[in-house]
Amino acid sequence: MQSRYAIALTGAGISVESGIPDFRSEEGLWSKYDPMEYAYIDSFRINPGKVWNMLVEMDSLFAGARPNEAHLALAELEKSGIIKMVVTQNIDSLHQRAGSSNVVEFHGHFRSLRCDTCLRAYTRKGLAFDKLPPLCSCGGPMRPEIVFFGEGIPRAGYLSAVEAAGRCDLMLVVGTSASVAPASELPRIAKRAGAQVLEINPGKSELSGRITDLHIAEPAGKALRNILKTVKERRSQIEETN
Repeated sequence: MQSRYAIALTGAGISVESGIPDFRSEEGLWSKYDPMEYAYIDSFRINPGKVWNMLVEMDSLFAGARPNEAHLALAELEKSGIIKMVVTQNIDSLHQRAGSSNVVEFHGHFRSLRCDTCLRAYTRKGLAFDKLPPLCSCGGPMRPEIVFFGEGIPRAGYLSAVEAAGRCDLMLVVGTSASVAPASELPRIAKRAGAQVLEINPGKSELSGRITDLHIAEPAGKALRNILKTVKERRSQIEETN
């Protein structure tokens, strides 16, 4: 596959190798915290202190994680001009920490917080969660800049991702089943626009055999490491020829 404008769609599977279990896995957060009680915006507003017990554990999990080979490879592919955008469903900021600069976060992030009452913004760095929920100076509960169930994803990011999906000639779908809207729409938009879809996932998804042109059934780190190696080798051959 050759490409002039490639984008990547990533999900929980890309961060598993960084020690962050898929929330829906046996070791994931939803095995410990019922998402109906902890993950909806109404749950937060009814009992923010309760929801913050889960958020603190989540924050600690992300803080202890490091970008893996897959994140680093995508960042290097962006620097080389191949990857134009990473659209991620993850909230762990590992793409940015790996060096990717054009990242659209469908579900937000933990890098900053805001008051749910007055909307005042706070940086995450230096904030201590010794009393839950953490309170704004106005007395309202603070919340991370994540998208709870029951909230819409940031519109600007969504429109940017849709535009890129309709423009790309190659979409890498990495570590996601692409079964939950609106992220699930993107491979289909790309396919309708004539792009090739490369799926990287150890298991099959709803895309496999329908939308996917090529399925690499390997962990994200191994697959993207090999893709990056191939790209470097081909560029080296071209330079030697010229």
